[in-house]
Amino acid sequence: MSIHETALSAGRIDIEKLTIRLGEGAQAFEAVQALDFSIAAGEFVCILGPSGCGKSTLLGALAGHLTPSAGTLRVDGQAVGGPSPQRGMVFQHHTLLPWRSVLDNVAFGLKMQGIGKVERRQRAREFLGLVGLQDFASRWPNQLSGGMQQRAEIARVLINRPRLLLMDEPFGALDAQTRSKMQELLLDIWGRVRTTVVFVTHDIDEALFLADRILVMSPRPGRFIEDLRLDFRRPRYAGLLTSPDFVQLKRHCLELLRHEEGRELPRLTPLGLPTEHPPLRVAL
Repeated sequence: MSIHETALSAGRIDIEKLTIRLGEGAQAFEAVQALDFSIAAGEFVCILGPSGCGKSTLLGALAGHLTPSAGTLRVDGQAVGGPSPQRGMVFQHHTLLPWRSVLDNVAFGLKMQGIGKVERRQRAREFLGLVGLQDFASRWPNQLSGGMQQRAEIARVLINRPRLLLMDEPFGALDAQTRSKMQELLLDIWGRVRTTVVFVTHDIDEALFLADRILVMSPRPGRFIEDLRLDFRRPRYAGLLTSPDFVQLKRHCLELLRHEEGRELPRLTPLGLPTEHPPLRVAL
């Protein structure tokens, strides 16, 4: 099967009245509360919200690592009952095995499926090419930069051809320039494989740049306060971040999050500076 082949009918998510409680006894609390939403197969959806709002908890439930306390969670009509390679997870920090080469890390999932060495390595090279690491197949993970490690991690997950690609702030530990490049790379890869992507972030710019839809969450217990559908044309480039429509939507998202936190945005001057901002001074 080619990298470019994908079942666009696969990867639909349906969630009804989903509540997840964490902890035990007096320490128990609701992380997310009565969530209702659906995601179409092949959509790229970002979950945006403040730290601690339950974004990662929701992603953990989608991956099958957490059991809901109430409600239903289904992928393609089947209840999620535990982890599966059909629901691939990419974390903020890579999970590559340090004692295996980059090639063998990417091929590891196929090895667990009993696929022979020649075939799995051939397919691993294809996916390394997809993420631009074909020349680093024989390297060890600690010989790669942070961005390259995350590219290898994405290839490691995608080689299993998951219906869902679940990403928990995967670029959060990267510097700004590398993060921007990784966002563009991810969109390029998604444009080819078109798996369903659920991407957790607290970065508004990142969510607006990547997503078809943004589900905005409240502080804990996490609830969805807006389902924002974006119509920015694809492919997307860095220039989008300074367009008037992008800036307007960014402010809207800021207002949503600040309102939920009980704060108001400062009134802006024509220059876009808060009215209480101190005068600008230039040293001559």
